[in-house]
Amino acid sequence: MGVSSLWSVDEVRNIEINGVELETYFYKPPNIAKTPTLLFLHEGLGSAAMWRDFPGQVASETALPAIVYSRQGYGMSDRHIEPYECNFMHREALEVLPALLAKLEIERPMLLGHSDGASIALIHAAKYPVAGVVVEAPHIYVEEKAITAISGLRGKIRRAELIKKLACFHEDPEHTFQNWNNIWLNPDFSSWNIIEYVSQIKCPILAIQGEMDEYGTMAQIDDIARNAPGHVTRVKLAECGHSPHRDQREEVVRQISKFINANSK
Repeated sequence: MGVSSLWSVDEVRNIEINGVELETYFYKPPNIAKTPTLLFLHEGLGSAAMWRDFPGQVASETALPAIVYSRQGYGMSDRHIEPYECNFMHREALEVLPALLAKLEIERPMLLGHSDGASIALIHAAKYPVAGVVVEAPHIYVEEKAITAISGLRGKIRRAELIKKLACFHEDPEHTFQNWNNIWLNPDFSSWNIIEYVSQIKCPILAIQGEMDEYGTMAQIDDIARNAPGHVTRVKLAECGHSPHRDQREEVVRQISKFINANSK
């Protein structure tokens, strides 16, 4: 894939999981350590390519291998034909991700998730062994702030502008947007909550939140710290929106590298 070559991806290939082809990037920095493998989980409208060079930078800083994949319905992975159900993140965390890790023969990965991907990482970590979890702008329940922001994307002009941008990264940007937007605005999804999963996570967690995040408040990472039995490090960033790895790249890489180096022995 042409876009990957711009960001020093060492290998791009499709991995078949339960009959679905998932676009997967592999980063193998020089002087690589053996474990753990870093596994990146993208946001609700993200993809492997939309991380840009961030996974490669983290892999290089930590000397660890990294894997980034596009979930079904995203990037160049197979389309997700049916509308999402309210448990779509649970299914990714408890069915797809374990199968992907098993196929790649990865044990105890270090999970790095953003937004919806952060929620998937937390659900997975509650039920499967992982070395640690890094979450950026996580959702552990639905806030009115998120609903307001997501509703605002339905306007004709904003939707058209967003889909034009998404077309650079997704095979079917209209369908990708529609599936994501519809489930978040589904009234049945308003009660979605994963605190019971957070309360089962024993591994260390690094939780990063921007003070200007338009989709969530500091309550998300505060409640992770309040409910997780393991050690939680909170990083609250000024002048930072919903994508800390884009808005505050240097500080986020520093915090992640520090956390990973402390928890990958």
